[in-house]
Amino acid sequence: MSSGTVGIDRHADEAADLQSFYDVRRSYEDNYREGPFGAFAEFSTAHPEEAVENTVETPYDFLGQHLRTPFGIPAGPLLNSAFTDAAFDMGFDICVYKTVRSRAWECNPFPNVLAVHPKSSDGFLEPGGLESEEGVLADDRYERPISISNSFGVPSRDPDVWQPDMQRAMSHAGIGQLLIGSFQGSRVSGMDTKGYIQDHVDTASLLAETGVKVIEMNTSCPNEGKHRLLCDDPALVGRICEAVKNRIGDIPLIVKLAYIPDDRFLDRLVEATVAHGVVQGLATINTISARLVDSQGRQALPGEGRDRSGVCGNAIRPSGLDMVARLDAMRSRRDLDFSIVGVGGVLDAEDFAEYRRAGSDAVMSATGAMWDPMLGRRVANALGR
Repeated sequence: MSSGTVGIDRHADEAADLQSFYDVRRSYEDNYREGPFGAFAEFSTAHPEEAVENTVETPYDFLGQHLRTPFGIPAGPLLNSAFTDAAFDMGFDICVYKTVRSRAWECNPFPNVLAVHPKSSDGFLEPGGLESEEGVLADDRYERPISISNSFGVPSRDPDVWQPDMQRAMSHAGIGQLLIGSFQGSRVSGMDTKGYIQDHVDTASLLAETGVKVIEMNTSCPNEGKHRLLCDDPALVGRICEAVKNRIGDIPLIVKLAYIPDDRFLDRLVEATVAHGVVQGLATINTISARLVDSQGRQALPGEGRDRSGVCGNAIRPSGLDMVARLDAMRSRRDLDFSIVGVGGVLDAEDFAEYRRAGSDAVMSATGAMWDPMLGRRVANALGR
């Protein structure tokens, strides 16, 4: 893991008033068709001479790819090639294309994003803690350090749409930049376990057809039942990963994990994936599940089954760092060779540095990047790039 000296840039105030490149006040469909917004939409056109150059040093190795910086944006806010193009131009060197499925899948009803306000003075949220279970205030007051809800339901275009668009996205990546394709299986009515595994394999195969160099499998959004996650079942994760790897061959496979508090359970996941040789990287964390309420204590997000949401941003940084550190310790103790991607609450260059110190080979920011389009350049500058 390459190292670099990172300067402190604590939640830069000058970024606080910028428009998010994913406009939370518009629907997912409007964002898909019209986005990105704010500086992401304006920068490359207004300052073409300042776009990230293709003739750059690439001192960082990540899953066989040589990178300018080990920093980028995870699956979620980069909805299509318009978003990934802008992200690459803004200096985010690893871009994960929005998680795709084997079929078209609708988004949850609007709104999908609300500002989340944990009670603690530092704005952190404990996974499974009292506040997460009883209710966290959520509204439309977006403040720094920012935390938000993530209640989209993993929407997807049909493969006939996302495959050619993903290829367009890859073609825009410059030297030292990497596009990762993210996917998840889709459980539908009447589908048994064998069919569920096959859906993962078929979707991974569709991704491989695009020529993508790294594939990520999402196991940390609800797949079975109301709140159950696929990564709650290490044996099934292992079976799926083995089947997927048999199909995609030498393409490196990353598995995206939720926060897992129990070391024995986490060790079982490690055993079923990277120790088994079918997975080359683990990305963590996705979000923290919490009950969201308005100022009157009522359900904040409208609709059945939406009393809870994933929370991301500042609130989850301690949990993300904890998972990375524990995975790094397991990697050393078991003498395993796999990459760790640290995700969760990265709002500035010092947060990036903290994840690197904890053991991350690469670091990603979703919420922080959404509200600070210059974050990729801040990290690159701190690394001397």
